[in-house]
Amino acid sequence: MISRNKGLLSLEFLVPNLGLILAIVVVEMFYSAVVRPQADELLLKNKVMRAQAGANASANLDERSIYIIIRDPEQQWEIILFLWGMTVLSYKLTQIGRERRLFKRDFLALQDGERIIPEDAFDRYKELKVQVERDPKLRERLLPECLLAALHRFHASHSIQDASNAVKERTELAADQLDSALSLVRYIAWAIPAIGFIGTVRGIGYALAYAQEAIQGDISAVTSWLGLAFNSTLVALLLSLVLMFILHMMQSRQEAFVIETQTYCRDRLIDVMKVPSQENPASKSVA
Repeated sequence: MISRNKGLLSLEFLVPNLGLILAIVVVEMFYSAVVRPQADELLLKNKVMRAQAGANASANLDERSIYIIIRDPEQQWEIILFLWGMTVLSYKLTQIGRERRLFKRDFLALQDGERIIPEDAFDRYKELKVQVERDPKLRERLLPECLLAALHRFHASHSIQDASNAVKERTELAADQLDSALSLVRYIAWAIPAIGFIGTVRGIGYALAYAQEAIQGDISAVTSWLGLAFNSTLVALLLSLVLMFILHMMQSRQEAFVIETQTYCRDRLIDVMKVPSQENPASKSVA
């Protein structure tokens, strides 16, 4: 279900790391080509308008442009982390989609009314094992693993309950693995507001450094740094809200997938298992 290959060339390693590199490159190119030039142009325009019309020009200034709001380094890194988290979530969603497509397949191909007894379970196990080994799309998938585990346990123990427990064990382990795989996204969702708070502290700190100029009547530097303080928090909270919502939807999708796997195994396999009753001997010796 989750790739056991944790090497440097595995998707589990490459997707998060390449996703971070790609997010940094794309956002930096966007900032260099669009955001910073536009923000500098707007700030220069506002400065000229202030110089020409004084305080009365403030109503016409474009201080809330999106380019000015996101122009600072804190906002840039918040966007980078957001795109990084979305990349990881997209990959996890693709994995779940591949897993769920297997529910449309009939792995056992049982006829109507056909039952599986312990003596036949091992033959079914070998057939399914060969099928999984021949098809790369079935390898390391949860549903085939659960079916194989149930068939093997049923053959070994002659117990339907043990076979059901085998499915439960595999799905519970898979649920833990899926939840653990989202730990990076949870860290990103925490890191985005943390960077916003860093921007707030930095902005207020620099604004206080220009308090003397503000007392003398020049508040431009103070307002500029306070803009960083509030804009970094605003962007961080908005991005964090979106990322946390998508993370919640992803967790719900994973939980539904685990339940669907259990339901498939119960309906297609566990419910058609049968343990023949022990018949009494035809005759008994009389003492």
